[in-house]
Amino acid sequence: MMCLEALENLERFGTALADPIRRQVLLLLLEGPSYPSDLLAQIDTSQPNLSNHLACLRGCGLVLSERQGRRVLYELASEGLAHALSDLVAVELSVDEHAHLGRS
Repeated sequence: MMCLEALENLERFGTALADPIRRQVLLLLLEGPSYPSDLLAQIDTSQPNLSNHLACLRGCGLVLSERQGRRVLYELASEGLAHALSDLVAVELSVDEHAHLGRS
């Protein structure tokens, strides 16, 4: 029987990875901590939308935030997460092009 905690962790990852903006944020934070203004310069979205996605990533436990004066610095929650994301990005997937297009 699968551990409930493992299932919950996978659900949080799934929620985080389900949106292209959150995926972009995670990849940018993989390069190092960043402020929302720096993330906005690299992601095509609005500030309120980015704030919502950062809140989602915090709620999923994938990013941490630290207030620095009037600004907030965001970073990945752990080295383990950074390692897992790096490994996930490096995975070579075997994709059946015809199945992906709805053909067999």
